[in-house]
Amino acid sequence: MKIKVKRNPIENLEKLLSPESITRAKNKAEKMLFQINLADLRKQVGLRQEDITNFSQSGLSKLESRKDMKISTLIDYLDSLGMDLEIKAKVRRKKDGKSKKEYILLKAS
Repeated sequence: MKIKVKRNPIENLEKLLSPESITRAKNKAEKMLFQINLADLRKQVGLRQEDITNFSQSGLSKLESRKDMKISTLIDYLDSLGMDLEIKAKVRRKKDGKSKKEYILLKAS
């Protein structure tokens, strides 16, 4: 099978994969980014796992490597970092090109 080489290697790979494989890969990548971001958030506020008293160090390690968690657990985690959580829903497309509508679903502080 010959594939035209494009400048974007991701597009080349997507041509080789089934739509289901692409969806699985994107979902896995999103989960990995979520895990990385939790640990990064903690590091950006200058805290080590052992500095957080609301969770044990092993509990934090497990929490930061989870693929999914309850929102209440995320709120507790962020609270221990001195952060609040706000969840918004945004309208993706607007036909007239004006600003997209946002809805605040949850504001936890």
